[in-house]
Amino acid sequence: MELTPELASSFARIALGHVAREYPHKLDHVMAGDADVLSPRTLHPVFFGSFDWHSCVHGWWTLLTLRRLYPDMPEARDIEALADATFTREKLAVELAYLDRPESRGFERPYGWGWLLYLHHEAARHDDREWGARLEPLASAFADRFGDYLRVLTYPITVGTHFNTSFALVLAREWAETRDAKLLATIDEWSLAAFGQKRSYDGWEPGGDEFLSPVLTVSLLMSRVMPHSQFVPWFEDLVLANGWLERDCRPVTVSDRSDGKIAHLDGLNLSRAWCLREVDRLLGSHRASQLISDRARAHLEAALGHVAGDYMGEHWLASFALLALLADR
Repeated sequence: MELTPELASSFARIALGHVAREYPHKLDHVMAGDADVLSPRTLHPVFFGSFDWHSCVHGWWTLLTLRRLYPDMPEARDIEALADATFTREKLAVELAYLDRPESRGFERPYGWGWLLYLHHEAARHDDREWGARLEPLASAFADRFGDYLRVLTYPITVGTHFNTSFALVLAREWAETRDAKLLATIDEWSLAAFGQKRSYDGWEPGGDEFLSPVLTVSLLMSRVMPHSQFVPWFEDLVLANGWLERDCRPVTVSDRSDGKIAHLDGLNLSRAWCLREVDRLLGSHRASQLISDRARAHLEAALGHVAGDYMGEHWLASFALLALLADR
């Protein structure tokens, strides 16, 4: 399956419909007093839409990525106009000031942090706009926080939800590769210490409200951290030798897409497809390539038709569908 112009336009229309939609909204907001009881748009004049801050961030990543890949699609002009009006220095200064509050130390950590860096990474590719330059101070602030966080994070967080460490590091590492050698080294050293000796995965996934696979996000991270010659036997020992990938890695069922937590499972299908397609590409010719490819396709097919529908999934799923569809490019 591949990203087509028609699908790109569909994803763009979905994201345009929610990145500036303020309500309903779920805040990640620690209040120090009555003065902090404020609306989402007041607290976050850039990322107030899409039900929550992090979904708005990766909704914008979706829009800018599609604008770059399909600059002539009908929605491209709408994306440009909205981005010009949204990514202003004044509005971004408010986002940065919010991050500097003492109460914001754990704000959106680490999921939103990774996505903000990934958004900046994409915005900087649009040479005809100032979006990247304007986002840079906010991105740098989150990058500094990543380094500080890894220094105190004694153990990785391996749940399949927003607290997952490896997913955020995949995004942050790609940002750091060309921008922050110190952060890149910190991520690699920390990842090797946390995951380098892992063997024979036998976790209890899928969890009932997960949208990430703990083991496949770690696999994707380590495929980028480890040399190829080291990664291949590590991956074989982790999920192939014990039969986990063949036995247990199958598309999951979503019973109620109006339930925001249950709807996470559509995201699990999409994020598994993304990880599997990326790992398959990086493995190269391998005896398990057909199995990995088949599992990736099955997961993508199970979820792609549910990107739009109920707002509980619609406000975020297109981003994960886009990750999966771009994985083999």
